Amino acid sequence: MKLIQLPTQQFEQRVSQEMEENPALEGGKDEVENFDDDLNNEEFESDSEHIEAEDINIDEYLSDDDVPDYKLQANNYSADDEDKHVPYASGVSFTEYLQTQLNTVQLSEEEQDIAEFLVGSIDESGYIRRPIQDIMDDLAFTQNVFTTEKAIEKVLHIVQDLDPAGVGARNLQECLLLQLERKTPTAAVNLAIAILDDAFDAFSKKHYDKLMQKFEITEDELRAAITEIERLNPKPGGTYSGNNKIVEHIIPDFAIRIVDGELDLTLNGRNAPELHVSREYTNMLKGYKEANEKSKSQKDAVQFIKQKLDAAKWFIDAIKQRQQTLFVTMNAIMHYQEEYFLSGDERKLRPMILKDIADEINMDISTVSRVANSKYVDTPYGTKLIKEFFSESMKNDQGEDVSTREIKKILEITIGEEDKRKPLTDDKLAKILKEKGYPIARRTVAKYREQLDIPVARMRKEI
Repeated sequence: MKLIQLPTQQFEQRVSQEMEENPALEGGKDEVENFDDDLNNEEFESDSEHIEAEDINIDEYLSDDDVPDYKLQANNYSADDEDKHVPYASGVSFTEYLQTQLNTVQLSEEEQDIAEFLVGSIDESGYIRRPIQDIMDDLAFTQNVFTTEKAIEKVLHIVQDLDPAGVGARNLQECLLLQLERKTPTAAVNLAIAILDDAFDAFSKKHYDKLMQKFEITEDELRAAITEIERLNPKPGGTYSGNNKIVEHIIPDFAIRIVDGELDLTLNGRNAPELHVSREYTNMLKGYKEANEKSKSQKDAVQFIKQKLDAAKWFIDAIKQRQQTLFVTMNAIMHYQEEYFLSGDERKLRPMILKDIADEINMDISTVSRVANSKYVDTPYGTKLIKEFFSESMKNDQGEDVSTREIKKILEITIGEEDKRKPLTDDKLAKILKEKGYPIARRTVAKYREQLDIPVARMRKEI
């Protein structure tokens, strides 16, 4: 069950760990027969016996002089897979990038200390989130720099002149204003600065009528100013290309393709490593079995080796069972959602819960859950997390079960097609969905809208 739960990358690490810990397990195709199970019934003689046996030399196999073959394996992939490595470049951090720019500015020793402290206080979004008073106190206690708020404000303006534009701002309003002030002055830019400076609250709440009345401007003039503001970056720190973050790459566990109008499912080859039991260890047990005289030390060593061979056989069987369980489960999901996989239309996703698939393949719900929660499938419509195909059901106006995913998709399309000058309220959306055959309450519409990360009607308004 633990192996089933692991996605491809973690599964590979688990296989590699097992091969490191168990020398009786080797990669590659099995060229020899597995050891004789009759050894499980081997009758060991009394501990008092101590007879030399020439047929087998245990020390030869347990010697540390030679490196075992399993430690020399390059990887556990199939012969068709390439051994690819993605190097990560170590670049300059955002803070170091700003510090380098500071070195080109002429500052006094005290100003340099303040500037370096301010740069160190900038977060990854490009903001200084702390009050000037707190920064002044920290400079005194940690840097032994005693200064005033006015002096810090002066140095802050120098820091805010660094690239990217908007860096060092204390809030969104200041960040946007810093960027606008670097633009070539035009009527739209000047109006945008005035709006952000004098009516930021009304702008953020999209009270456009109040803005037109306050600044005595036309709708076209307001639209031009808003366009200038929308081109700005609310997180200037995020644009720095030197921010080298290690990104975890998603490796699909399955792939679904459409071949001649039929769905074709394949399991990622990296989930099926070629493993077999060590030839040296199996030969060792065969030699011991054929020996007429056995010493106690040999019996103890062979008992240890047999345990490793048993563990290797169990691990190989567990991997085969994992492969079968993964394939059977995904195959059932694929056929259950056949209409979606053939079309890519989320509105054709059927209501599906874990029990539906568990009953289909005669397995426990927990097994299906382990497959669905952490596995990805590569489809013609992108790489999808398998658990996203599961959803609860609701009744439409004809009494049929429909997926909540289907309702969310229709809600998303309806909002996308609305008149942005007069966005639809949740009440109106509920009425529209009811007319389309989905009788759901306003609060349910609000819940689905929030799950889709869509703001309320007022915040969707455009001019």
